[in-house]
Amino acid sequence: MSISAIITAAGKNSRMRKDQISRNLEVKNKLILPFNNKTVLETTIDNTLSANIDECIVVLGHYSDEIIEAISDNYKDSVKFIINNPCDVGLSTSLYNGLSNLTSDFALCVTGDQPTVSTETFNRMIDVLYKCENPFNTISILRRRKTGLLDTAEGLGMPFAAPRVNLMKYLENEDDNLNPILRKIFADGYTFYGIKEKIKKSY
Repeated sequence: MSISAIITAAGKNSRMRKDQISRNLEVKNKLILPFNNKTVLETTIDNTLSANIDECIVVLGHYSDEIIEAISDNYKDSVKFIINNPCDVGLSTSLYNGLSNLTSDFALCVTGDQPTVSTETFNRMIDVLYKCENPFNTISILRRRKTGLLDTAEGLGMPFAAPRVNLMKYLENEDDNLNPILRKIFADGYTFYGIKEKIKKSY
């Protein structure tokens, strides 16, 4: 059983840019803002690379040059970067493009602006797929309210771990946010398992 990670970092960042402009602040992409002595995206990548995965792909789109310039060269050997073409696409298309560049059985799907999701939380998602009776019919996802077996997909999004090929079938020819797609997957009888986040202690 192989599992790879997809980190989506292709968005317009429009809300934050509008807010920065309205406050007369320097306009910066949220993914390259500082976080724990690195950038938001670098911290997300670090937490993901430390999980039990075989490879990691980062999907870029808008502001790809700006993002690549801002992050460390240290990732060149450990992360594969791909760029959406065209770049003006929805999250589901970014995720599909990332999954298309994998050959693994399963995918850990993360957004680039999730630096607070810990490696342990990612590993909990992965462990569910290893231990469940039918991993190819299971989505392991960060909880919003309930944990364990879920009775709805309402409000859910990334991060989650899922069977790669099955997920691609739902994403193909879609260009939307993920929640409507996750609700459709749930309606088709997939098991959704909510994972409680592991909070890092601060000293």
